[in-house]
Amino acid sequence: MSVRPGLEVLIKEKTKLIEGKKIGLVTNQSAVTSDLQHAVPLLQANRGWTLTTLFGPEHGIWGEAQDMDHVEHSVDPATGLTVYSLYGKSEEDLKPRREVLQKLDALVIDLQDIGSRYYTFIYTMAICMREAAAAGLPVIVLDRPNPIDGVHMEGNIREEKYSSFVGMLALPVRHGMTAGELARYFNKVFAINCDLTVVPMSGWKRSMWYGDTRIPWVIPSPNMPTTYTATVYPGMCLIEGTNLSEGRGTTHPFEFFGAPWLDPFELASKLNAVNLPGIRFRPHYFLPTFQKHARKVCGGVELHITDRNVFEPFRTGLWCVKVARDLNREKFDWRRETYEFVSDRLAIDLLAGTAIYREALEAGRGFEDWVATWKAPLGEFAKRREEFLLYPS
Repeated sequence: MSVRPGLEVLIKEKTKLIEGKKIGLVTNQSAVTSDLQHAVPLLQANRGWTLTTLFGPEHGIWGEAQDMDHVEHSVDPATGLTVYSLYGKSEEDLKPRREVLQKLDALVIDLQDIGSRYYTFIYTMAICMREAAAAGLPVIVLDRPNPIDGVHMEGNIREEKYSSFVGMLALPVRHGMTAGELARYFNKVFAINCDLTVVPMSGWKRSMWYGDTRIPWVIPSPNMPTTYTATVYPGMCLIEGTNLSEGRGTTHPFEFFGAPWLDPFELASKLNAVNLPGIRFRPHYFLPTFQKHARKVCGGVELHITDRNVFEPFRTGLWCVKVARDLNREKFDWRRETYEFVSDRLAIDLLAGTAIYREALEAGRGFEDWVATWKAPLGEFAKRREEFLLYPS
């Protein structure tokens, strides 16, 4: 069955939502129809409304900026419209300007999420919803698939102390919801209370992975080249919280990880010995061209998913960090630089949503007892999210 994203449903069936209105659009390059028409020209070409303003999330409206690179306001070369960056030099720059919103009749949001708590686009959406609520501006979210399905959930619920732009709201690491469903959830559970309309997809079912949708994959960010990358990301993004390379600067970010001091054969052997479900590790050398260990050969592994339906990406990532740390504790370190505007807490704690994991490793303990505590909160989350789901299993 082919799937039509919310953008396509809006244009073909629900234009009354925007007719006669001046609209702003929060989007990037991944906002396409099933035949690869992009949201910006589609919404500019129609005469029943006026697209006046564009807003770009992290990486920019055309996705050219690397992670945590500040993006300036600009003019869109294709349309001549002003593009307001929602990822500037400070946390304050994550908000759309109130004076800009007050010139609009509706704010449309079309961003491809990837199904993980860390991915910042869902928080750009939430911040825009909050600012729109304060401005009395209606919000229309055009829904897109969760590329790693809408059934599987995994991980702990982020503790409030570790709120950040990679975990602004309390969610499990893998939440199993679409952006539109999250918008509905955020609006009520976190009392945003904006005037929200979600335009659902047509034809999507919760069990679908992105490849089942027949919508072409357009990279939503520079280091998310494939849906395979999205599948491992809920665990392998943890590598960002260390001095290990997560494979940025290679053709397989998050699918490779390692460091110049690691023996790839020993690393692969020890990881395979854990017998994690649905995954095998292959020893591999790689040479990052930028970011961590640029131009240095790293010993590491490549992740090979053998069964995505039993694969546990977050638990796998936790083991990857532990095993690599245990192999050379003298050279391993946690990332200590400012991370996503936060300098008073370690990146690994922000990503894990707790200090429990790091403290367990530092004390020489295992972390599986902590993993066992996820079940009850995940069950509670699953029940709480039910009223906000839009699609059948």
